[in-house]
Amino acid sequence: MSSRSIVVLILASMAIFAAQPATKTAAEQTMANPLIGTWKMTSWTRELTATGQKSDALGPSPIGWISYSRDGRMIVVVVRSDRKAPAALVPTDSERISLYSSMLAYSGTYTVDDEKVTHNIDTSWNQAWTGTKQVRFYKVDGKTLTLRGAPAKDAVDGMESVYTVIWEKVE
Repeated sequence: MSSRSIVVLILASMAIFAAQPATKTAAEQTMANPLIGTWKMTSWTRELTATGQKSDALGPSPIGWISYSRDGRMIVVVVRSDRKAPAALVPTDSERISLYSSMLAYSGTYTVDDEKVTHNIDTSWNQAWTGTKQVRFYKVDGKTLTLRGAPAKDAVDGMESVYTVIWEKVE
């Protein structure tokens, strides 16, 4: 093989290598998307837009987790901290209603831009949410994630409200 052929082969190899997309490290991916990871809920409040009155959205100290993966999937589950277990393995109808009304859970894909995250829900505890897009405005401050919804009519009482959820990063 001539030296010219070797040079052409080296240049071709370099061009192929340079055309390959660079793989980002986990740290680089997290910097590009600060939501990646698992977060534990610390508070969830509801503010009535008409009066500014604030209250706990799902009772005091709700228990919840949200996780955003690098592959663009997310999952969230939240329950009241004072949920009562059913008396038996199979709940009665009233126990089932109480359990259902004391939780929220859904999963799907998500997209992120500079100020908002959109949850594209494909599975939900409430079938009315399945197939919808839920937009949340977010702010990450160190290990704290704040998700805030836009003003909307509450599904429980119809009053226009804004919900704010605070999460702490799980390491």
